[in-house]
Amino acid sequence: MSMLIPIRDLNPTRRFPVVTLVLIGANVLAFFAASSGLGISEGAAYRWGAVPCDVFNHCPTLTQQLEVAFPNRSSLMSIFTSMFMHADILHLGFNMLFLWVFGNNVEDRLGRIRFPIFYVATGLAAAFAHMLVSAESVVPVIGASGAVSGVLGAYAVLWPGATVIALVPIFFFFFTTRLPAWIMLGIWFLVQLLGSAAGFGRATGEQGGVAYLAHVGGFIAGVVLIFVFGGYQRSPRGPLDPRGDPFGDRRSPFE
Repeated sequence: MSMLIPIRDLNPTRRFPVVTLVLIGANVLAFFAASSGLGISEGAAYRWGAVPCDVFNHCPTLTQQLEVAFPNRSSLMSIFTSMFMHADILHLGFNMLFLWVFGNNVEDRLGRIRFPIFYVATGLAAAFAHMLVSAESVVPVIGASGAVSGVLGAYAVLWPGATVIALVPIFFFFFTTRLPAWIMLGIWFLVQLLGSAAGFGRATGEQGGVAYLAHVGGFIAGVVLIFVFGGYQRSPRGPLDPRGDPFGDRRSPFE
């Protein structure tokens, strides 16, 4: 998802991240159930992925794959199922790594009820951000990247000063570095912005590849929805807590 690969953060949680692990497990199981070798089969991508022209009900022409898949699929349900599909093992691995490093803290803040709702909501926002500018595309959209991007947006708001330990690949070597979350996630977001800007210069959505606009949409949705879901709350204690969180760790009665 960027040239920096996070491996962990120095931001401890109060509770074990059950929901985050369940989401990771669901993505892994879905991948191997739909995969052909180390990548998803074409049939599974059309069966479970979200095809923009199908969602908006105006596909220009039906390819053979679409003709086979569409009678057996719900276009609206495909938006949800697409969040658990991945193109290959690397796509899956990077998404789940980012989810594990940053998702546990967001789950800790939102609780085990609000966090999965937040996750799905940002995933939906990300999917529509991509599909609205690719409404006639017949390329299936797959991956948890949009929902994970929402988690990154929430983390950037809640813990901008948290330390993230990341791998930096240089040719065939890897080095570790420590960065504040706002720099790590700021670099990531800039890469997505540049990628989405480059995408507007060609036939957006008519080829496979990285859905940068979905990443941007998911991140922005995470930044906004963390307020809606009550994750950004000032603590009556005022000073920084031991985790470097200026807004404390007050629990919601719904957690």
